[in-house]
Amino acid sequence: MNIISYNVNGIRAAEKKGLSDWLHNENPDILCLQELKANEDQVDLNIYKELGYHIYWHSAEKKGYSGVAIFSKIKPNCVEIGCNMPLYDCEGRVIRADFEDFSVLNTYMPSGSSGELRQAFKMQWLSDFRKYAEELKERYPSLLICGDYNICHEAIDIHDPVRNKNSSGFLPEEREWMSNFLSDGFVDSFRHLNKGKDNYSWWSYRAGARARNKGWRIDYHMITESLLEKLSHAAILPDVHHSDHCPVKIILEQ
Repeated sequence: MNIISYNVNGIRAAEKKGLSDWLHNENPDILCLQELKANEDQVDLNIYKELGYHIYWHSAEKKGYSGVAIFSKIKPNCVEIGCNMPLYDCEGRVIRADFEDFSVLNTYMPSGSSGELRQAFKMQWLSDFRKYAEELKERYPSLLICGDYNICHEAIDIHDPVRNKNSSGFLPEEREWMSNFLSDGFVDSFRHLNKGKDNYSWWSYRAGARARNKGWRIDYHMITESLLEKLSHAAILPDVHHSDHCPVKIILEQ
């Protein structure tokens, strides 16, 4: 089963750059999108339905902001919109689909790069989300939590760890949160199978960062340990250009 997570930084902009053509060729079973920046009625979803996808959408209340969706060729048994925390659900940050053998939670975690208020919001989110994920894992032991975490975990995950040591997304307290999250029984699927450096999923639009591969790895497929035996492949797809992020992919054997 091919499962892809992709922050598209605006689905309408990504579609103009050929998102559906790429999707047709890549043909994932499940596609988790973040940062939609659109409501359902602002997008021609027939393009994606014709490719065989059931579509589940969670927009932010604020227009043109945030939002997550799950496109699945397999009809889920259940879909949960939001995480039942109004502070975050109004920003369209969580959607979950439950299948026969596992559950997929798609999340767009907050960024703190715009200033102290949003960084404080991010840290509160991280605290609340960790508790939420732990409770969810008890109910759904085979759980995949994918999406844009807006955190680089280790120095290997960022092109310049020294100069970025005080940058939101690579702060010591954020990295510690990620370590603690993994210690709760989650596995970074990409790093489990790929130990090499220079593997990034986001690049600034400034200073030709992507061409020079000056990036950050902030997009993840985190899986519970119970899914490890099914994990056969994990990859980052840096040659896919619809966004300042690129897709990240795993394959789970059935």
